[in-house]
Amino acid sequence: MQAKTTINDTSDSPWLKIGGSLLLGMFVSYLDRTNLSVALPELSKDLGFAGANFAEVSSWALTTFLIGYTIANVLGGLFTRKADPKRVAIWCVTLWSIATIIVGFTHSIWVLLACRILLGITEGIYWPQQSRFARAWFSPQQRTRANSVVQFYGQYLALALGFIILTPMYDAFGWRILFFITGGLGLVVIVPLYLRNLRPEIEAPYRDENAAAGSAEKLTLASFGGPAFFFLIFTYIAQSMLFWGITLWIPLVVRSLGFTGFSQAIASAVPYLAAVLLAIPIAKISDKTNKRVLIASLGLLIPGCLIISLPLIDNAVLKIALITLAMGYYASSFSPNIWSLIQGSVSPNATGPAAGIINGIGSGGGGTIAGFLVGMMYLKTGSYLAGFVVIGVIVICGAVSLMIWGQMQKRRVKRMARALPIEGQ
Repeated sequence: MQAKTTINDTSDSPWLKIGGSLLLGMFVSYLDRTNLSVALPELSKDLGFAGANFAEVSSWALTTFLIGYTIANVLGGLFTRKADPKRVAIWCVTLWSIATIIVGFTHSIWVLLACRILLGITEGIYWPQQSRFARAWFSPQQRTRANSVVQFYGQYLALALGFIILTPMYDAFGWRILFFITGGLGLVVIVPLYLRNLRPEIEAPYRDENAAAGSAEKLTLASFGGPAFFFLIFTYIAQSMLFWGITLWIPLVVRSLGFTGFSQAIASAVPYLAAVLLAIPIAKISDKTNKRVLIASLGLLIPGCLIISLPLIDNAVLKIALITLAMGYYASSFSPNIWSLIQGSVSPNATGPAAGIINGIGSGGGGTIAGFLVGMMYLKTGSYLAGFVVIGVIVICGAVSLMIWGQMQKRRVKRMARALPIEGQ
């Protein structure tokens, strides 16, 4: 049962105070994820692994975040479902910011690895809380736009602008100051912002009363929407392979196509800028038409076909254009809608756990597979695009999986409607 309370503030306050604050929090969280990639050249010298061990230690340093992130997404959503998301979010930001600052002081590889694991764990616990805010504070008709604000814009703005922001900072002040600044943003800006603007779930107009009272019902497969939930998991694995397969390798792909210097930075950034620009009109269309399954499915099907066609194009600029269109259309069409679909198909008390399971298995599993897949295909073929093609095929399968989920969901809703007693009987 959802509460029918009203918001004791202006009608647009959730968009600015809650949506805007979470957007900034997600932006900073992605800066904390990517600062290590910028800092590695000098950091490796100071920590003593700049020589023959550079590739091995760097790989561990980068992937320990993903290990902690995968586990924490799944378990964090389950274990925090009765806790207030405001409190959980503030503690997570505080801990990962402290971990980031500690890296700036350390001279130990082991401290670096421990802090990266802590970063992954806390950001993994944090992620499901965003879905809880989106569901509790925004109506079903607003959720695609709400998810765009809460989870989408900060992420893709950080990916589009992050290297442009972090690289000059690193060049000017060094890697230690880079970690002090990025970690300090969380403590000095985001935590006070959350304390002031985020509000307890008990005040939310669309909250689940049982969950808010700490008496959430036991989770079962039916709480997650039944067997169809597994199709959502596969779909999210496929989309994560597209996202991470391109995101992890895009700088090297761009360089292999002949772009260097500032043109390389721009070519690497434009796919994510396109995602931000396209998200606004597509989110409005999704909320207005309620065709979220169709729009999200096309958000995988069309990009998958575009990625498969990359080897057929000889011109480097056209290749970048195809990658930009694929990533921009995928991110703006699929990402906000999939969370609206999840939030609308699971029980209210399962929103956080479902978000954690899907994002943990999808991002962690799919991202890891994609990273190794592109690398291995490059070793065999000498081309990054070979791995992209394989990912494109999997992404198309993910689109089919989501369409199947949509049909199963329709049948489930019809069965539930038939099971309801007729009024007056």
